[in-house]
Order: sequence, then structure tokens, then C-alpha cells
Amino acid sequence: MAAVCGNHLYRESKITILRKIMPLKPRWAFVFLIITTSLCSADDDHEMEEFLKREYSLSKPYQGVGSLSSSHWELMGDAMVTTEQVRLTPDMQSRQGAVWSRIPCHLKDWEMQVHFKIHGQGKKNLNGDGLAIWYSKERMQKGPVFGNMDNFTGLGVFVDTYPNEEKHLERIFPYVLAMVGNGTIGYDHERDGRPTELGGCNAMVRNLKHDTFLFIRYVRRRLTVMIDIDGQHEWRDCLDLPGVQLPRGYYFGATALTGDLSDNHDIISLKLYELTVIRSEKEEEEEEEEITIPSVDNFELLRLVPAEEGMSTVAIFFTVLFSMLGCIFLIIIGLVGYNQWKESRRKRFY
Repeated sequence: MAAVCGNHLYRESKITILRKIMPLKPRWAFVFLIITTSLCSADDDHEMEEFLKREYSLSKPYQGVGSLSSSHWELMGDAMVTTEQVRLTPDMQSRQGAVWSRIPCHLKDWEMQVHFKIHGQGKKNLNGDGLAIWYSKERMQKGPVFGNMDNFTGLGVFVDTYPNEEKHLERIFPYVLAMVGNGTIGYDHERDGRPTELGGCNAMVRNLKHDTFLFIRYVRRRLTVMIDIDGQHEWRDCLDLPGVQLPRGYYFGATALTGDLSDNHDIISLKLYELTVIRSEKEEEEEEEEITIPSVDNFELLRLVPAEEGMSTVAIFFTVLFSMLGCIFLIIIGLVGYNQWKESRRKRFY
């Protein structure tokens, strides 16, 4: 699938080169071969076709960005538009910015390709905090989750550039992770979102000279996240998770946040593609029920895993304290009852 996803970015230039170097007769045979291969690839990828949806996309020269009601995208906070990018935050402390779509998305199957850049003066592990791509019920809400509100409703894909948790044995930053919220689940900053993480991968995206891309696909209730950050024009798997339930009618957006540490967080483009997928009758029946609340199959089991690590020191202290007080109370009640029993026996005999 990675090859299929990446090829469309360079399809036009490759065809031009081939026309120059191939003679006429072999060319027709080659075209036949390409068509046959494309059909096979489509079958392997559920016969999907993609169509760019400009009303949900953001790209140069950014004419659809502004405060007018006719604009498709709206800026918030410290975000600003230049000729080259939408800068969500400058490389300065305590800034947050966002760009949000004004139009709710009602597509059933879609993929978002994000062209972004994170760069700044800070050295390794002295930069932050990161950016996020959203498909959310709420929009234009400032907050602590990479510039968006906590307890959000929808999907967030985070490019986290600073480790808040002191001990990271298996995770290297910057790190890309995904989370689905239903309006009641908070993002755990102290643990870098680990309790609610659906999956992720490390992604060394800072201060690169070549382009960096993030790919988010939602099809057949399956969430796929891939990255292209090595300058090789190839997608690398980051997350592939079935059983993700996302309602229609939510908004796309991008946010970023800086604290004591900072970076430039730039969005060069957000391109949304509608996917047409051929489904069987059984699949149509299974997906007929409307989704109203975001959820993930077995997500509650995933969320309860961190609780098995044990109680905190404070919890242990109060548990022991109340246990001792309970024992003392029971001893006192027992002694009082015993003395009353002895007194009643004494009166009986005398």
C-alpha cells in the first residue's frame, strides 16, 4: 500500500520521462502493462480511487484562508500566513496557533496528506512542543493539547517533539502518535499521552532540508498513519488499526504549541482526498449503522493497562492509615462489648 500511496505524487514526471526514452511500438506494450498492473493494485487496495477535495484542502497560495465568512479556513492565535506556509507558531516561547476548516466533512472514506516542517534554533531535546492534525467535533478552541482543547471529541494525530516523562526506555523523540477522544478522556501530558495512545512511531522531523509528510487514511473504519520523512519519496508505516469509529460531520484542523521551549511549526499543505471503495453487501450492512460517538474497539482494555502498574506512594499511605484506624475501631467496639457482657453476668449471679 505504501508504494501505491507514494506513486501518485510523482506519477506525472515519470510518464514524461518514459515518453522521451521509449520508441513507439514498445511504448504501447508498456502502457498495456502499466494499465494491467494498476488494475491489480486497485484490486489489492479494495479497488480504491482518490479524488482531491479542494473545499477541504489547504495549499498555496492560501487564498481560502482568512476571517471572511466565505473563506474555507480560519486562523487562530499566533498563526499567520506567508507566501510559503501557514506558520502555526514562531520559534518563540509560550505561543499557540491553529488553522481550522470552516466546512464539516461528511465523507465516508478519506485520506489526508500533510506537508509540514518543524525547525528552530533549539538543540536536540531543547525544543518543543509539537503540532497536531485534527478531525474533531470542536473547532477554534485554545487549549493545552498541542494548542487545542483537552477532552476533545474525535481524532488527533500528534507530532510530539519534547519528552515530558523522564524515563523513556523504548521511545525516541520526536514521536508520532494517534488518539481518539469521546469528550471525556483527557490527554496525559506528564506521560506524553501513553495511557490513551493507539499506536505510533518515532520520526526525526526537525531541521531537515528535504520535505516531510504525514499520511492519515480512514477507510472501512480502519485508521492508517504513515510518514515520509527520509527524502526517499516512500511512505513508512506508523500505525494501522481496525475498529475505529469516527462520526461524519467533524472538522479538520492543525494546531501547535510552544512553552519554555519553542520551534517554528509550519503547514505547507493539507490535501484531503475522497476515496471510493467497493464494498460487499455484507460490509454495507455492517457499516449501515450511523456512528454518533467516536470509539475504538477494545479501547477500554487498552486504557486500563497503566492502572495495573500499582498504586502511588500517597495511595498506599492512606490505605494503610485507614486500615489501621479501622482495626483500632473494631478493637474498641470489641472491648466495650466484652465489658458489657461481663457486667451482665456479674449481676445475674449476685
